[in-house]
Amino acid sequence: MLSIDSPLYNDNRNYDYSNVPTEERNEYKLVCEMVEPNSKVIDLGCGNGSLMEKLIKEKQVVAEGIELSDSGVEVCKSKGLNVHKGRIDEILPFENDAFDYSICNVTIQMVMYPEVLLSEMKRISRYQIISFPNFAHYKNRLDLLLNGRMPKPMLFGYKWYSTGHIHQLSIKDFYELVEEVGGLRISRKEFLTGFNPFKSYVAKLFPNLFVPIIIFEFSK
Repeated sequence: MLSIDSPLYNDNRNYDYSNVPTEERNEYKLVCEMVEPNSKVIDLGCGNGSLMEKLIKEKQVVAEGIELSDSGVEVCKSKGLNVHKGRIDEILPFENDAFDYSICNVTIQMVMYPEVLLSEMKRISRYQIISFPNFAHYKNRLDLLLNGRMPKPMLFGYKWYSTGHIHQLSIKDFYELVEEVGGLRISRKEFLTGFNPFKSYVAKLFPNLFVPIIIFEFSK
């Protein structure tokens, strides 16, 4: 199966999901664990709808999505998913607390106004689940130190000019954003560190250095 994250097959400034109608990401399992069964969920930046499908199948949620990519919307609609085309970093057309959960999976670093996205997630849902690649990961730090150019490890191999990751951030950066938006409490966080127990232990001690991808769940 083609990888949606590979620069060999895709341009993540304008994703083409035509040949990638389904995918399984490592974050999906942990995100699903955070969602209560029979909840009402919106997936912001839902891509090809794979996470929505998993939540519907495993948690029997009522799911809705927003996606900017035309091909993503088409793939989602072909699978019978309730998905709208649009941006997610602007005022969203939903009432306050319209959803139990709003989810934004590895997308906040790709929008123009992350602060608006987080504020709207807070407004339209009781719980917010957000994941992103930690740009302060030690592999990026070493890459910059040794090669003197924009680090590539957390860019999935893209170059600085060919990526849609326009707002790189660290875990510390994200905490600053959460504080600025205000009114959110961390109810759970998970680290994607693999299965090595030593790496997992060290990552918990120094997450901003050793965690490649982090998943937060917030409540108001």
